[in-house]
Amino acid sequence: MAAIRKGRVSQQTFCMGACIALIPYIGVLGRNFQNLWNDSWIPLLLAYIVCYHGALFVLYNFQWNEKDIYKVAVRAAFLGTVFGLGLLISFSGTTWKYFGWYIVALSFFHFSEYYTTALTNPRSLTLDSFLLDHSREYKMAALASWLEFTIEWYIAPGLKQFHMVSFMGLLIVVLGEIIRKASMFTAKTNFNHYVQYIKQDGHTLVTSGIYSFCRHPSYVGWFYWSIGTQLILFNPICLVGYTIVSWKFFKERIYEEEIYLLNFFGEHYLDYQKKVGTGLPLISGYRGEI
Repeated sequence: MAAIRKGRVSQQTFCMGACIALIPYIGVLGRNFQNLWNDSWIPLLLAYIVCYHGALFVLYNFQWNEKDIYKVAVRAAFLGTVFGLGLLISFSGTTWKYFGWYIVALSFFHFSEYYTTALTNPRSLTLDSFLLDHSREYKMAALASWLEFTIEWYIAPGLKQFHMVSFMGLLIVVLGEIIRKASMFTAKTNFNHYVQYIKQDGHTLVTSGIYSFCRHPSYVGWFYWSIGTQLILFNPICLVGYTIVSWKFFKERIYEEEIYLLNFFGEHYLDYQKKVGTGLPLISGYRGEI
């Protein structure tokens, strides 16, 4: 029940944070507010963020007995706020609109990882399920993509206006999200964000649904999602870098994970390997013999 409640809190606070995108449309209530928005949009956004997060502190830091509930609310609210700001940028009509698409995709990915885990595998739900502290390399990769976009936009802003490329990237991001979340909903309690070295009670081999098309759909989804984000930004350097680094990471990750899966499931997994590929190009996984 605690995990379900935390999932519900994350959903509510994410949505409320995302409501920052609605502030400009309050102007339909009167011209005075529209003028205020045009003249002071930064203070208005900051005021919303401060007031909202102050309300979170009062509501969740004292109302709930679970010590993590406030931490969940703050993280989800932060992601929701970033999502809402991304929407504002996306519809601003500026040359930064594709960066808005990117931060919408990024913030939704991290929120949805936590929320989907709460729905499908509540026993494994922790603050780490947001994947905000995934790894130092992940943070460095994100920072590199932001820097490349900013530098190239400053030097040659026209380079960031290839609409069809960015739109194709958005479609790939959406497809990657669907594949990854389909894997989580199909595997349910058999899915975990980390490689499992010991077989847990109730852990079964899932070969149905999305797993009948590829052995590692969660990795397939994440791989193409990461590539899609760089197409959205039209970051040629990071596109190549993300593709190479992600491919090498998942090649090693799948090889390691399949050693344990063969130990867990023996001939059943060996037969599964023969019928279904990993889903990633030029990655065959661990080929063992029972």
